Amino acid sequence: MTRRRLFRFAAGFVCLLLILVTGLTWWAASEIVAPARRPLQDYHREFLENPAAHAVRVQAFSLEDGTPCYMAEPDPALPLSPRAQRVRDQLKAKSVALSGFGEIKGTLVLLHGRKGRKEDYLLIAERFCAAGFRCLIADLPGHGEHPETMTRYGVTESGLPGTVLAQAAVRYQFAPQPAGLMGISMGGSVALHAAAKNPQQWKALVIISSFDALEPVILEQASSRSGPWLGGLWAQSAGWIYENRTGLPLREIRPAALAVGLSMPTLIAHGTKDQIIPIEAGRRLYSALPASLEKQWVEIPGADHNNVLITDFPIYATIAEWMLRHVAAVP
Repeated sequence: MTRRRLFRFAAGFVCLLLILVTGLTWWAASEIVAPARRPLQDYHREFLENPAAHAVRVQAFSLEDGTPCYMAEPDPALPLSPRAQRVRDQLKAKSVALSGFGEIKGTLVLLHGRKGRKEDYLLIAERFCAAGFRCLIADLPGHGEHPETMTRYGVTESGLPGTVLAQAAVRYQFAPQPAGLMGISMGGSVALHAAAKNPQQWKALVIISSFDALEPVILEQASSRSGPWLGGLWAQSAGWIYENRTGLPLREIRPAALAVGLSMPTLIAHGTKDQIIPIEAGRRLYSALPASLEKQWVEIPGADHNNVLITDFPIYATIAEWMLRHVAAVP
């Protein structure tokens, strides 16, 4: 091979590599800004077509800004579903003083994770309805059927959970208090921002598989896939694109900076095998909570990021007990 041909080959290889890196960087940034929206799944449709099988009533509504929502309430006229019965049995084993099925003790606002949608929380709401709660679920910006195209991980969505609670209370004529807030992953960041913005609205907070700061999580994911050097370049470039598209630097998405000022009882849970958001990120978030705050750290053995709510660990009873004690003042 002549020197000229070798030079052309090397130049072509470099160009292809740059194109590949640029494409991967743009894709990574797009996944942070606006991940591909998941369509409705068959199990979503099954629930919505037959909520009676889950012992709940489900009503769809939209906020004034177009945010799609559901309200799920326990239906005492229906027999308990197996999931509902399991949670009630586990709570009784914890000596929690449960009211009769169908009696609503308070309201929970539930926030899904990245790539999720409100329908993902219907089966979660079924468990909490069994414990005595009304559940409100919304599509977050950039997800499900929400009209907004981008997500900012709670920095600009911090008022949304409170708006869901307030508008649903007016629409369906129930008292907005007492209320609790729960979020998973990205939804955990939104929940923490919301709790810090309007602490008077929330009696208790639960955060699952979330992070103290988003930028280090992205860097760690990128480095684990392509090595420290290329991963660092990839993460930094994705951060530039994210900031260009949203106007928000990734370094400003730091729930831990807000956690230090929280005033409501807070439970943080994390899977021990989480490969998306390492458990160390959850521990750092928990450590940022005030020392004087009533708080609880829960490790879910063997759980990764995607199955943290579906292991044998009684996580629903653990969360329901926390919410009953701190939202509904149940002994």
